[in-house]
Amino acid sequence: MNQQLQKLKDLLPGLTAKCGESIVITIDGPAGSGKTTLAKELSSVLDSCYTIHMDDLYEGWDSTLNLKLTAKLKAILTCVQNESRIRFLPFDWVEGELVSEVDLPAAKYLIIEGVGSGQSAVRELVSLSLWIEVSPELGLERVIKRDGTAVAEFMPAFIVAQDAHFEKEATKKSADYRLSGQGTV
Repeated sequence: MNQQLQKLKDLLPGLTAKCGESIVITIDGPAGSGKTTLAKELSSVLDSCYTIHMDDLYEGWDSTLNLKLTAKLKAILTCVQNESRIRFLPFDWVEGELVSEVDLPAAKYLIIEGVGSGQSAVRELVSLSLWIEVSPELGLERVIKRDGTAVAEFMPAFIVAQDAHFEKEATKKSADYRLSGQGTV
């Protein structure tokens, strides 16, 4: 991904804000494709950057890619656009509940990474939408390695849901830039 990453970094200075004063970058793709890793790489070269992880917006395995998630994502970006604030209630997966509200001044760059970040409901506010592709086998292997075997029982249903979501939303086709996550993440 190094060569791809450099090309991507070269695009960043030319981006314009579409969400208030913030430049929103979404990084979507199948579970285990390298979205979080890419978000870290990008945020390390950007001044004034905040990253929202979609995992913090889901409310457990039964509430992932649904209308409530879309509403939360839209509310976050509406707040960024209208109030120059990043405001949301993150979900604590260990406790199984929402925790203290995040409420910060909006950063110049807002990266939203994770499955569902590139959905159609927010595209008009996004300056750059990225898609990372990975084979289902490698993606699943990475997720289990990262999150432990306890997630293995939930992943088949999540993969079906993510694939249906991507198809419905035309996420891959709608991305401004596509990368391969097949290499080392």
